[in-house]
Amino acid sequence: MESYRSEVLPDDPTRPAPRRNPVLSFLLETLQTILMALVLYFLIDLVLGRVRVENISMEPTLQPGEFILVNKMAYRLGDFSRGDVVIFHYPRNPNEDYIKRIIGLPGETVTIQNGHVYINNQQLDEPYIAAPPQYTGEWVVPNDQVFVLGDNRNQSSDSHSWGFVPHDLIVGRALVIYWPLDNLKILNQTPVVNAAN
Repeated sequence: MESYRSEVLPDDPTRPAPRRNPVLSFLLETLQTILMALVLYFLIDLVLGRVRVENISMEPTLQPGEFILVNKMAYRLGDFSRGDVVIFHYPRNPNEDYIKRIIGLPGETVTIQNGHVYINNQQLDEPYIAAPPQYTGEWVVPNDQVFVLGDNRNQSSDSHSWGFVPHDLIVGRALVIYWPLDNLKILNQTPVVNAAN
C-alpha cells in the first residue's frame, strides 16, 4: 500500500532564500505604477472631457475662461433632452467645437417670435437666458438632429443662423464648471419643458 503526504513540508532552513535585486524590484514597481496611471488616464479620458469656455454665447450660464467637465458617454447610454448643455463639432467646420443648449428635438417645430421661443406652439420658460431673442423664425427639426441656441441669444452663432446639429457631431453633455473654484457649479438640465402661456 502506498502512502501520500497531504501537508506541505517546511522549507529547508539550511538553504538561503533567493535574493531579489532591489534596483530591479524598484524599477519593476515603478513601471507597474506608470502603466496603471496611463491606463486609468485613458479610461477617464474616454468617459470625461475637459473644455474651456472661449466666448460669451452662453452667458450668464457660462463665462469665458471657465473650465467644464463633459460626459462623453451621455448620449451613447441615453437620449438627448431639452435643456442639456452640449459640446459639439460645428457642422460647417467639424474642427471647431461649440457649446450650446438643446432647445428643439427631432420632429419638433421651433418658433421664435415676440422675444419668446415656442416648441410646437408652447412657449418655453427660460429663466437662464441673458435677454429675449431679437430675431424671428420657424424651424422643423429633422430626424437625428437637434436645434441648439446659446443662452446669450443675441450674441450667439447657433441653429437660428446656421441650422441643425446632427447627433453624430455631439461630443457630450456638460456636467460641471470646475474652474475657477469659486464658480464651481453643477450644470443641471433646466426644466424648459414647462409651458408659460
